[in-house]
Amino acid sequence: MKMKRFYVIITVLAQAVFLALPVAGQYRDGKAYVDLNDSETVSALKKHVRIFASDAFEGRKAGSPGEEAAADYLTQAFKDCDIDLLSGEHGDVFGMRMSSGDTIASRNVIGFIPGYDKQVRGEYIVIGARLDNLGSETMTVDGVQVEKIYNGANGNASGLAMLIELGRKLKTNGVLLRRSILLMGFGDSRNMNAGSWYFLNRAFTDVDNIVAMVNLDMLGTGNSGFYAYTASNPDMNAVISSVNSSLQPIIPELTATEPYPSDHRSFYDKRIPSVFFTTGRYPEHDTPKDVENIIDYADMERELEYIYSFSMALASGDRAPAFDSTVASARAGGGAIPYYDCDRKPTFLGSPDPAKFLQTWVYHYLKYPDEAVRNGIQGRVLVDFVIDEKGKVTDVKVLRGVDPLLDNEAVRVISASPDWKPGAVRGKKVKSRMSLYVEFRLKERKK
Repeated sequence: MKMKRFYVIITVLAQAVFLALPVAGQYRDGKAYVDLNDSETVSALKKHVRIFASDAFEGRKAGSPGEEAAADYLTQAFKDCDIDLLSGEHGDVFGMRMSSGDTIASRNVIGFIPGYDKQVRGEYIVIGARLDNLGSETMTVDGVQVEKIYNGANGNASGLAMLIELGRKLKTNGVLLRRSILLMGFGDSRNMNAGSWYFLNRAFTDVDNIVAMVNLDMLGTGNSGFYAYTASNPDMNAVISSVNSSLQPIIPELTATEPYPSDHRSFYDKRIPSVFFTTGRYPEHDTPKDVENIIDYADMERELEYIYSFSMALASGDRAPAFDSTVASARAGGGAIPYYDCDRKPTFLGSPDPAKFLQTWVYHYLKYPDEAVRNGIQGRVLVDFVIDEKGKVTDVKVLRGVDPLLDNEAVRVISASPDWKPGAVRGKKVKSRMSLYVEFRLKERKK
């Protein structure tokens, strides 16, 4: 796994000196009276939201000192959780040209938790949340100009807080993770998901091995509902269904309508199965009223438990989810994937062409039944079979027969096939299904 880092030289702004301030120092270490009964998780979530949504961060506008401060806080939080970092001290910096012609410097923060399974630890689950919000602007209120800050407590300090605490739980239980986890704070997300686009198209060289993405955006108003959007992907829906069948403190409502355009879209564009967890739009969305007092932390704690269970299921499952609906539907039904839908098709004696199998095995060992010869029976038998993950031919059956004599011989010779090299999807060996015509043709007798 390799990362390219692109750095943009920018003029240091005068207001950047505020980044040197000890952000957490603005808050008292002791709990307020209303916080005394909080669980450790709720206390941690509150701390993160209060800092990300503080006035000191000035709404975390992309390219601003506030966004950089948010990236620094997330970086330190990952360090505190003993999560390895793939980005630098101030994130993985990238430049974006705005419609005004100006270039801004934004950044992604990337944490890494390795999987333990040698077979699949090279596959990655990305769990991400956007870093930026709208910043601030000057408004006229009763004839007086005032600076209004879009603190973004729910959008998306809530998702960032969830990302940190989810990372803590995953790191603590890292011995159970078969696949590797990438934890990401995406910069400049409000500008056409620029941070996630940059990561997938410029920075990360192992994109083909990203098997799923979990997006956390606006998770603080659970009293209005808790939703999961998968773009109706059967494999992702199957994971949700499996997690729902276990004891959970809350269960998301699967929605077929995208709640909000967010970073999962960049992953869909790369044909990576994704799920967007959110509590949906809310009245204070994109207004200066999006402050901490709208956050329901008890619901956030329950959502965290569910998303943790879902992430563990993704990272530890036998199969990575498929993006292609045909492949995913076959998996959801426990069936085999059509031969032509495999990224790497099954091969017989080094060839993926079924004609090779017919020529070198089927017709070489086929025995025309004597009774069929005497009775002049001939024709084409359509045989369906499965090549399993070990390359063995199984589940051989006739789809379109001619006569039991010919049908049984076609099944016999295909069932006796030597092992194949199995097919694969996204590097994972899979069961694949193939259908072939076996032709029985009698030679004309010379007169």
